[in-house]
Amino acid sequence: MINIKRRLKNFGPLEFLVLSSITYVLIMLLWTATTRSAVVEKANNIKSNHKMVVDFINSEVNRCSSDESGNTSWGEKCASNWSSSKIVEFIIENFKLNNPYKIEKPLIQTTQDPRIQAEGKAGQSTDKGIIFVSEGNFDSETGSEWVIGTCVKSPCVAAGNNELVSAYR
Repeated sequence: MINIKRRLKNFGPLEFLVLSSITYVLIMLLWTATTRSAVVEKANNIKSNHKMVVDFINSEVNRCSSDESGNTSWGEKCASNWSSSKIVEFIIENFKLNNPYKIEKPLIQTTQDPRIQAEGKAGQSTDKGIIFVSEGNFDSETGSEWVIGTCVKSPCVAAGNNELVSAYR
C-alpha cells in the first residue's frame, strides 16, 4: 500500500500528459480500425455512382459517333450541342444513385469547374458523394471536353480522395 501512495505522490503533470497521450493514440487506432470498413464501403459506393455516370456519357458519345442522325437518350440530336442541364435531369430521373452520406441535395449537379468542386481547392468546401459535371454544354465539335468529378472522402484535395474524368466527343 505504501508503494502505491508513493507512486501516486510522484505522479505529476508530465506523467499525466504521457499517460493521456498514450491513451489517446490507442483509442484513435482502435476507432480507425473499427470504422475503416464503413469508410471504404462509402467510398466504393461513390466511385460506383461516378463510374456509372462516366460510362453512360461515354456510351452516348460512342453511340452518337456511329449514328450522327440519331438522338441521345435524353432526346437531343446527336450532331448538336448537348445541354448539361438536360443530361443531369435525365440521369437524376433514370439512374438510381445513392449517396451514403445522406446529403439532401441532388447527387449530380452542374458547376462552372468540376475540378475545383471535386478537389475542394482554394478554400472551397465540397460535399462528399455529389457528382459535379461541367456547367457548359457538351459541344458537338470533335475533341470537346466535358469534366465529371466527385469527392470520395475527406480531405477531398488529398490524392485518391476524388475522382476526375474527362469525356471527349
